[in-house]
Amino acid sequence: MAEEPRKFTLEDLKQYDGKNGKPAYIVYKGKVYDVTQSGLWRGGEHMGLHEAGKDLTEEIELAPHREEVLERAKLVGTLV
Repeated sequence: MAEEPRKFTLEDLKQYDGKNGKPAYIVYKGKVYDVTQSGLWRGGEHMGLHEAGKDLTEEIELAPHREEVLERAKLVGTLV
């Protein structure tokens, strides 16, 4: 039996900012991804431009890469 995805609010997400040893989670199109293990996300920041703990849908839409890069990250839940 599949486990139901965890549900996050934007307020919940703020605590997953990748700082002080916390996991780094981001949202894209309503899905919450864990980017903690990515070498491109150090201290909760990506390239000094993007911060974990937020909905980055609009920012990712403008990025030079597309959502396929998120296939490398673990899907941990959905935004409600």
